[in-house]
Amino acid sequence: MRKRILQLIPVLACLTVILASSCAAYATFPGRNGRIAFQVQVTPDAHIQIYTVRPNGHDLRQITNFTDADAVRPDWSPDGRQIAFEIDRDHPPFCSIALMNADGSNIIELTPAEFVCENVPHFTPDGARLIFDRFDGVDEAFWIMDITGNNRQRIGQCCANPNPSPDGEKFSYVAFNGEPFGSALYTANIDGTDPFQVRDFSFDVAIKQDWSPDGRRLVFTKDGDEHKPGISANIATIRPDGTHMRLLTHYTGGDVQAFVGSYSPDGRWIVFRLEDHGSFGLYKMRPDGSHVKAILPLSSFSPRSIAWGAKATEVEDEDDDGK
Repeated sequence: MRKRILQLIPVLACLTVILASSCAAYATFPGRNGRIAFQVQVTPDAHIQIYTVRPNGHDLRQITNFTDADAVRPDWSPDGRQIAFEIDRDHPPFCSIALMNADGSNIIELTPAEFVCENVPHFTPDGARLIFDRFDGVDEAFWIMDITGNNRQRIGQCCANPNPSPDGEKFSYVAFNGEPFGSALYTANIDGTDPFQVRDFSFDVAIKQDWSPDGRRLVFTKDGDEHKPGISANIATIRPDGTHMRLLTHYTGGDVQAFVGSYSPDGRWIVFRLEDHGSFGLYKMRPDGSHVKAILPLSSFSPRSIAWGAKATEVEDEDDDGK
């Protein structure tokens, strides 16, 4: 069932937040393959934390340790040295955009402590700005700002997960028509103009989607926003002009499903979450759907909001570059 990024009572004094752990998507910029980031809620009563792992499944690290909030929706800077993410609380600021180093150190919050929710941040290709969703109790829209939190500008085109293209000229996002299973994939210019429907509402597109590093294709999850009984979510790619859709996974029956994370920085892999009869795994496959490999095998450990970052140094992860 689809969970909104947040559900807020319009009266600001009564604002509350309902988390959406199954949402998000993050741009992949060209580069060498580094670590993979994702969020996990280990137990139902635990706070959600961000983890990273090497592409070969080694060196799993928990990099956030919030005791009074959830850390969700990580997005890598183009150089692989920083992660933008969202902090969710039950008090102002309800949803806050933050930055941290790749190891989880030096957390800096950019959202003012007021009755507002700023969420799902994504770096622009130059690493100098963040595009994000903002809701103040009345208006929900996409915004862009410097990574210092300054020079904020409303660019419109609500509603979910604005994801910049690798050339910085456009962004992709998901829109909703208010009907059950009604979510569509869109693109727009980086200033929010000229929205274009890439895939229609009947595809029930999951909020998580990504651009290939060369900008030639978008990857998304079909039938992935709300669960349809007996229907499996599957991963597909498509050109930004809406042509040449290619289904990469072909699961049926609803018990086995695939939800996309992102492309690898070198463009040779797509990382995703596999769900198989109540177990979860972090997997990768080629962009044509072949060579499916487990990074973290099936277990109760459920990686979500998966983003593959660039290698920050020439020595990190030399034992596995995602090959």
